[in-house]
Amino acid sequence: MADEETQSTIAKVTGLIVAGAVAWLATKAVDTAWKAASGHKPPKPEDDADDIRIGEVVAAAAITSAAVTIARVLATRGTKKFAKRVDTNRRLPR
Repeated sequence: MADEETQSTIAKVTGLIVAGAVAWLATKAVDTAWKAASGHKPPKPEDDADDIRIGEVVAAAAITSAAVTIARVLATRGTKKFAKRVDTNRRLPR
């Protein structure tokens, strides 16, 4: 029982770290693509509101959130598969 709890905790912590890193990378990728397409960085909440059109804010938010969500789902699935494989290898007799 303790071994299962440890594995579960390790999988959760690993998943959290991987999901955070992948979300950060997805955000950076969207920023880079946005800058390449439009010539400037996507709008941020701290930017001066008078210089930004609402349509641009909505588009940036939608694209960024979609990219981050997809990346987190893929990272979570990959982490679960990895944790399952590690758990299976731990249980094999040697």
